[in-house]
Amino acid sequence: MDTENITDNNRRIMDLANEAGTILLENGDEISRVEGTMKRIVEHCGVKDDDFFVLSNGIMATGGNYARTKFIPIQGTCLEKVVEVNQLSRDVVEGRCENLDEIESRLKRIRKMKSKPAIEQIVGSAVGSATFCIVFGGGLFDSIAAFIAGLLLWVFMYFVGFRYLSRIMSNMIGGAIASGLCMLMYKFGLGTHLSNMIIGAIIPLIPGVPFTNGIRDLASENYIAGTTRLLDAMLTFFCIALGVAVAFMADAGIFGQMQQLHDLTADPETSSIAIQLFAAFAGTTAFSVLFGVPRRFYVFCGIAGMLGWMLYLLLARYTAVPMTVNVFLSTALVTFVSTMFSILRKCPVTVFLICGIFPLVPGAGLFWTTYNIVSNDIFAALNYGLVAVKVTVAIAFGILIINELHGHTILKRVLAGKKK
Repeated sequence: MDTENITDNNRRIMDLANEAGTILLENGDEISRVEGTMKRIVEHCGVKDDDFFVLSNGIMATGGNYARTKFIPIQGTCLEKVVEVNQLSRDVVEGRCENLDEIESRLKRIRKMKSKPAIEQIVGSAVGSATFCIVFGGGLFDSIAAFIAGLLLWVFMYFVGFRYLSRIMSNMIGGAIASGLCMLMYKFGLGTHLSNMIIGAIIPLIPGVPFTNGIRDLASENYIAGTTRLLDAMLTFFCIALGVAVAFMADAGIFGQMQQLHDLTADPETSSIAIQLFAAFAGTTAFSVLFGVPRRFYVFCGIAGMLGWMLYLLLARYTAVPMTVNVFLSTALVTFVSTMFSILRKCPVTVFLICGIFPLVPGAGLFWTTYNIVSNDIFAALNYGLVAVKVTVAIAFGILIINELHGHTILKRVLAGKKK
């Protein structure tokens, strides 16, 4: 093969690797995995002189006389595409897909994969809202109200927010719609704990992907990407909070006084361990729909979330372990279980981890901080805000500690030893 043909072949390989990295980055994969996947593809296709630098919204690739910089805007998440590109990378490495035409064809097919059907996403949002309302202490009628609010929220997000509005406006308006619907139903007698209803209803908006991947990127020493993703998550939290605040202020303006809420209380009807674990399982499974997880992995996502919540409940009810330590240990368990599932099912750990930590995410802290700011109770707002920060840090360390212990490598060796 002459030099010109070698150059054209190498350029094509680099372009294919770029496309694989772009799909991963667009759909919520972490930076280190994007870089690793791109490098594996080019090296196993014969290109040795390569270098990739990936940020949260861009890829810079060089190799020989090849150089390309590509901007990738932050978009929605479809983890099924991440799984498919990961499988393609495995097939290339293991020699089952060495033909460049086949790699290109599979990447085009992955690119054209559609997100979950509208009805599936809407039902997922509704079920997730209802079950997480129970997880946070709501009763049966509270969960029914949260179901309705979560359903109508995702109708708005799917048909209006994602298509015609910026992420900032869609999250802010979505937070206002979910909160306003809960207030309306509460005034008509549906539900007894307004705070639980609203917390459940806004949970589908929580930015689980940038939050989780930001922490994992920091653990991989990708500080720029990690910081960017965490800032993106914080901005989304702020927009949701602003929407909730707008709903409360509008309600106060219409009816002449602020809704008076009391601290979260666990409804006796739904506080049993069995109901709580079922709610955590169902809620985590429902949100795996919103993140585009392949259907064959729904149950595994639900199990990861349920086990983390089970440990949290047992420690909270039967020990004197501080809440932050409890969240840390529960997150570590979710991360460990997610790592084990990723090895057994041969897919990225992100698929299970993003969904699995949802029961532990400080959605209640976000709500109460917002409510107390609107109520001009700054001391209480600072207190709840500090608790939310502590929980966030505990989640971060729970994920980091498993990564630092190289849990993926250790589990791989243990499971490989058992097979032998």
